[in-house]
Amino acid sequence: MEMLFAVLGGLFISLALHWALPHRDTRGTALLGAIGAAVTAVVWSALTWLGWPFDGGWIWVVAIAAGPLVAIAVGLWLPRRRLQHDEELFATLAKG
Repeated sequence: MEMLFAVLGGLFISLALHWALPHRDTRGTALLGAIGAAVTAVVWSALTWLGWPFDGGWIWVVAIAAGPLVAIAVGLWLPRRRLQHDEELFATLAKG
């Protein structure tokens, strides 16, 4: 049950990042939320396998922070890459 709450926390924070980061028109609305939730779940599972107690404070901090941090990285990287790829594709199509 604790994992569910942690994943929901990572999900909601990551969903909010969609509107906080620039170029939101270049990615899907739920993409960052899905990435944040998945990363939070994986980190929570890994930390419990490593023996971190689920009722300790640090597992919550690390797991809930990891998802949004990865979502920020993807949210900043993906639009630049997509815009670059779109320009390259347009140049290729315009040639010929």
